[in-house]
Amino acid sequence: MSYLDILHQYWGYPDFRGIQKDIIDSIGSGKDTLGLMPTGGGKSLTFQVPALAQEGVCLVITPLIALMKDQVDHLRRQGITAAAIYSGMRHDDIITTLENCTFGGVKLLYISPERICSDLFKTKLRHIKVSFITVDEAHCISQWGYDFRPSYLQIADIRKLVPDAPILALTATATPEVVDDIQEQLGFKEKNVFCMSFERKNLAYVVRQTEDKDAEMVHILQSIPKTAIVYCRSRKRTKEVAQMLAENSISATWYHAGLEPGVKDQRQNDWQNDKVRVMVATNAFGMGIDKPNVRAVIHIDCPSSLEAYFQEAGRAGRDGKKAYAVLLYNGHDNRTLQKRIEDTFPPKDYIQEVYEHLAYFYQIGVGSGYGCTFEFPIDKFCNSFKHFPIRVNAALTILQRAGYIDYEQNPDTKARVRFLLNRDELYRLDSLSDKEDDVVTALLRNYGGLFSDFGYIDESYIAQEAGLDRNQIYMVLVNLSKKNIINFIPRKNIPLVSYTQDRIDGDDVVLSEDVYEDRKEQFIKRINSVINYAQNERVCRSRQLLSYFGETKSKDCEQCDVCLSHTNEDDSDEKELIRQQLMTFLSDGQKHLITDIRQLNDNWDLLQKVMRDMVLEEEILMDGSFLLLS
Repeated sequence: MSYLDILHQYWGYPDFRGIQKDIIDSIGSGKDTLGLMPTGGGKSLTFQVPALAQEGVCLVITPLIALMKDQVDHLRRQGITAAAIYSGMRHDDIITTLENCTFGGVKLLYISPERICSDLFKTKLRHIKVSFITVDEAHCISQWGYDFRPSYLQIADIRKLVPDAPILALTATATPEVVDDIQEQLGFKEKNVFCMSFERKNLAYVVRQTEDKDAEMVHILQSIPKTAIVYCRSRKRTKEVAQMLAENSISATWYHAGLEPGVKDQRQNDWQNDKVRVMVATNAFGMGIDKPNVRAVIHIDCPSSLEAYFQEAGRAGRDGKKAYAVLLYNGHDNRTLQKRIEDTFPPKDYIQEVYEHLAYFYQIGVGSGYGCTFEFPIDKFCNSFKHFPIRVNAALTILQRAGYIDYEQNPDTKARVRFLLNRDELYRLDSLSDKEDDVVTALLRNYGGLFSDFGYIDESYIAQEAGLDRNQIYMVLVNLSKKNIINFIPRKNIPLVSYTQDRIDGDDVVLSEDVYEDRKEQFIKRINSVINYAQNERVCRSRQLLSYFGETKSKDCEQCDVCLSHTNEDDSDEKELIRQQLMTFLSDGQKHLITDIRQLNDNWDLLQKVMRDMVLEEEILMDGSFLLLS
């Protein structure tokens, strides 16, 4: 079956888009391939289609556990045999999954980078026919990237176990330096890069200088009354901003990594289904979210890199229609960004002190601790030793890079269930709802030993068996627990710390240049790039971003705040005339179709620019195909 036939049969698309076919042909012919595709470019198809066309299993390495579960569920609904291995799975389930791969029962195996290091996986991999290896979020393997993850460095070792399998590396954000480093770290036989333009012609990038960010954000959301995302740096701030928006009659909810899984699912679904208009979130929200009609992404706080900003801003306007990416900025942000450097790279003696305190916290003596894993309640640790969480988090991350510990900040531990009633008492119950009965039946059918001890369960699998979604499963399990039918322990996100070598004296901890100084220098460059972007009012915003990613042949977008200010200077008299015409036409306070407004002036291009400018300046509102006075 041809690639196009597979696309038709499983996805129903008429043809491939952009560079999808080029990437598929390249990996399909056995060449190591790097694909650079911006957010929303359809990168999943570049490995899913050739995986179905070839014999064997496509190994998909991705750090996004929630995303891999969603993709596996989606592929299974399409009749494609897919599976996933990630932290928190039962040992028996992992073995079963790997044996299914060995005997041809799986076409795509998703696995987290942490799991590929296990002896079990390496042993089983030798018996699996691997068609090719896909490395998603490939920038994570580069120490010069903005989101380096040490676990990615293990991929090169995995490649040695299946030397005939080519590698497909995919990323949405990479500078030219990172592009070269990805290929080197993954051992590409020869350089082979396919790059889709990062230009988003429908996305207007705007930097709004303001001392009152909350008020400015409310004005913007009232001017663009459609679905939006607001990004904040702190979890606490997400709730505060969402409540402030609600007080201004703007429907909003908040999202961050610390919320319970069921709560996160519910809020994401409410926003996805337009029950809530604005999602206020940390950067934990957005990966794998493909909501096409987001009209605005607003950053109320500056991100730490243009890579992160570009990826988050790119979640607006995926339907190809006009959308806005707005960065709110003032003089305080400059100081905040500079402080972030010290918070991310605290002094070396402070890092050594945190290492010592960690040993006191767990009572680990010098010369012991190797292989030990502990839950890490960061608030309790900080209260005990008078530390600030941000700096402790940074210190542990650096200690991980140096090889002293493994620090897993967001482990996806599985939920656990134990029946409190015996089997006979359970069968005599007549007070269960239909949903509760379906969940109990699914638990009994798929998990043994739940009457005698806690057992790990997969809520996604139970949902599939019971014909419910994951949020419904969570609520049913909570209700069963309240009725004292089961004891339900939900998934939790307490970080984990593991000693990867025996504890040494804190003064003997060595932080080499490539672990500390070199990475700090790169981080400073990224921070300065954000500051330069926010303060540069001479060069088109789109051109600034594209240049950062190595695209030098770009044109002015003619829709960002910089371009509009230049247009204002060039056509000021005619624009003022059009502005007055618009204000007069809309003075009746009614909504007017844009097609009617087109009759006001023969210069339609300039009329459009004036309308866009007036929307940004909050003089008029755009509501679908209508305009009205603000």
